[in-house]
Amino acid sequence: MSWICDGVPKDGKDYPQAIPGGHTPYENHGPDCNICGLPQEAMSGGKGGGFGGGGGKTQTTVVSAPTTIARKKQSQWLIPAIGVASVLILVGGGFGLYKVLFSQSENNEPDPVPTITVTPGTAGGLISSNAQNGQYISQGEKILLDATPDKQDGATAFGGQDWDGAISAYQQAANSDPNDPEAKIYLNNAQAQKSGNPLTIAVVVPIKSDPNSAKEVLRGVAKAQEEYNQNPQGSLLQVVIADDPGGLDSKAIAEDLVNASEVVGVIGHGIDPFSEQAIKEYETAELAILSPRTTSVTDGSQPTLKTIGMDQKTDELLGSYLQGVGKTLTEYAANTNPSPKSVIIYNSESPYSQRLKDEIVNALPQVQGQMLKEFDVKSAIDPTTVISEATGGGAKVAFIALNKGKVDDAIALAQANADAGFPLLLLGGDELYSPEILSGGGDAVKGIVLAVPWTFQPNDPFARDAIKSWKGRVSWRTATAYDATQVLAQAASENSDRSGVSSALAQGVPLNSANTNFSIFDEVPLVEAKLGTGGPPGSSYVFSPVQ
Repeated sequence: MSWICDGVPKDGKDYPQAIPGGHTPYENHGPDCNICGLPQEAMSGGKGGGFGGGGGKTQTTVVSAPTTIARKKQSQWLIPAIGVASVLILVGGGFGLYKVLFSQSENNEPDPVPTITVTPGTAGGLISSNAQNGQYISQGEKILLDATPDKQDGATAFGGQDWDGAISAYQQAANSDPNDPEAKIYLNNAQAQKSGNPLTIAVVVPIKSDPNSAKEVLRGVAKAQEEYNQNPQGSLLQVVIADDPGGLDSKAIAEDLVNASEVVGVIGHGIDPFSEQAIKEYETAELAILSPRTTSVTDGSQPTLKTIGMDQKTDELLGSYLQGVGKTLTEYAANTNPSPKSVIIYNSESPYSQRLKDEIVNALPQVQGQMLKEFDVKSAIDPTTVISEATGGGAKVAFIALNKGKVDDAIALAQANADAGFPLLLLGGDELYSPEILSGGGDAVKGIVLAVPWTFQPNDPFARDAIKSWKGRVSWRTATAYDATQVLAQAASENSDRSGVSSALAQGVPLNSANTNFSIFDEVPLVEAKLGTGGPPGSSYVFSPVQ
């Protein structure tokens, strides 16, 4: 039985995943809202629960799962900025034909926003002071991630335009925690403000809903900003950080950035309906937006990134990427188990998950494989039953084509597989490439293989530099966000206004020394969960490249 959620709890309880102000009413069929993650009981006071769904009555018979898993807010981010190539490809998979999550009539389309031509902003201007949603936006005057005394001192000085004080405090914060990207970005922003007439871009990341992914993206942005400012092509680069709370606030954040005339380009947003509304705001204002739905990369001896209209369906980066994922994973399955008999677990309410499932199903016959059964987690399914039905039907491989909001479900499947003696080879996509799956899965995730656009190679120059800069490993999100920032900074430095930046990216900007391997469309790199050091706290496993 379906139920409607508007994002506003009605049972008198507080939910950390609730979106401020709620969202457009949305019809759900599982136990949690696909938009905000609230359980069905928040709307009616009834009880929900179960694995993958099950808040209301369904046609699926559910066997009680042996493990109770605490649910986290479902992020609509879908891989925030995969470096240019990912920021766009992986990021959310925003390419191809996606399931329509909700629609608007033409009369409900946002009013056109006048074209704004701007030049780089003057020193001292704080975008948040004139923004409707200033609490989510910072150049350095407020802390959005992990506040410390040094960072708070830096924010106070920044807000008072005491650039030397801000530089000193943020430098101390960066020295104290080399793994903190926010401190480094604000440090560079203070230096840019002190130099005068900074060149300003913005990055929109899901800080509150997915802080780990946000940090990974910001590390790539911070590294690119720091390098650019060491050898600037004119003004120093300033990066505005915006937290995307999701829901109706995604569009509101976009409106604030559009109205901030000094911002000449934006990185971020996903493929959910609210992100689509936000992207329309940027496009109408001719403010360049590097997002999953608006970016394409031409491969070759000199990869080139260009922006495309959100409604353009050709050359969509994620579509090409996910096709490559399907090809790579099925070929790996066939090499391990000739003519692999398989099952697939996916979430039809996630455009990314649905598209990945389709690509895997389409690719499997090319390796003489057979798809025995498909399990959709939008309805309640029991992981033990899934593993039992799969092995009982002769399956040797399980493709876990789930989105980031279903990481807990992936862990439950891995645990059920482990309890059964590891009868199935588990394969998945980049959305499962997260610290949570290693720390939460424990020994159960041993041997799981994932396809990601960039893997940590000890001999890779970017990886070696990452260890030096961040005192630890970084992910593909960091590498691809680094690439995206480099491209946007290059376009912005060569053009004095939004229109010029937008035109340059529409024509295409060469990717110099890109860290994202764009040949991944032919064979996406694979990683495997193995015992090792350097993994997330509480885990004895790391993701190591599959040779």
